[in-house]
Amino acid sequence: MIKSYGYAAHSPTDRLAPYQFERRELGPHDVQIDILYCGVCHSDLHTARNEWKNTLYPSVPGHEIVGKVVAVGEHVTRFKVGDIAGVGCMVDSCQQCSSCGEGLEQYCENGFVGTYNGPVFGGDNTYGGYSDNIVVSEKFVLRITHTENLAAVAPLLCAGITTYSPLSHWKVGPGKKVGVVGLGGLGHMAVKIAHAMGAHVVLFTTSPDKKEDALRLGADEVVVSRSPDEMAAHTNSLDFILNCVAASHNLDAFLALLKRDGTMTLVGAPAEPHPSPDVFSLIFKRRQIAGSLIGGIAETQEMLDFCAKHNIVSDIEMIDMQDINEAYERMLKGDVKYRFVIDMASLKKEGSAAA
Repeated sequence: MIKSYGYAAHSPTDRLAPYQFERRELGPHDVQIDILYCGVCHSDLHTARNEWKNTLYPSVPGHEIVGKVVAVGEHVTRFKVGDIAGVGCMVDSCQQCSSCGEGLEQYCENGFVGTYNGPVFGGDNTYGGYSDNIVVSEKFVLRITHTENLAAVAPLLCAGITTYSPLSHWKVGPGKKVGVVGLGGLGHMAVKIAHAMGAHVVLFTTSPDKKEDALRLGADEVVVSRSPDEMAAHTNSLDFILNCVAASHNLDAFLALLKRDGTMTLVGAPAEPHPSPDVFSLIFKRRQIAGSLIGGIAETQEMLDFCAKHNIVSDIEMIDMQDINEAYERMLKGDVKYRFVIDMASLKKEGSAAA
């Protein structure tokens, strides 16, 4: 077995703390990665605190992983020692159902295996990227070619693909007017990617002081969603809305902004359900509310290549592993622009001292 050192929560009320555990031995199709950076996703906090009521403990979160390949199995063909590689939200799926056959492993009918917290429909626990290494099947490892700012690439493995996939699926591009709700870890990536796709981007925020930043990131317009007049000015005007807010809120105000046949796709996953929307707002304009879950491995690679081509990375604040609990509290307050990324050098120093 391969020794690993990381940070884990042992109950919903525990702070994350140092934790030693073991990874499986390298198999013939496996890639072993020394983790350099790991992004901090709101899903990490939800899971560590069991807010979705499905957490397996001990919980080692982290699914925005960038690192260096240090070993490969004998049948691995796409990676070699020394390569820079990434791991996102999944480390396995059944590989047999229709979704897996179409490269949509995130919708695996038998449940994909999360990078942490095990299979979707239950099974053995898995440990994520708040650690010094990871062993993953080659099929679920991504090529990283954008190596100038590796720490800022890490959040693309979740925040990037979570926003790229619906923007691509609903054919956002030139001539489309697209709303992005919320300017956080997901929203700031949505603005950057939709802008790079050629769309006219309208950012909706409850915070007037985010206007300047939203324009810098690529928004063409910024609307303060608490202003009835500003909202009314966009009634029936948007082709598509990507709602990135991870807190429960009323959807009706945003549905009214969609054109006939417009779609609002939800990618934020709140701990409590949204209030039920007004059915007539849907019926009278043939509007739709949809959802989207990360992306398949092929699409994630497509996203990484798209972001490399357009020089897109996340806006980040680097932290040491030892500061993760304080980072969670700041994340709850929206006090980060726009994604925390853990520098795993801090963890490795601690691990060496502990050894």
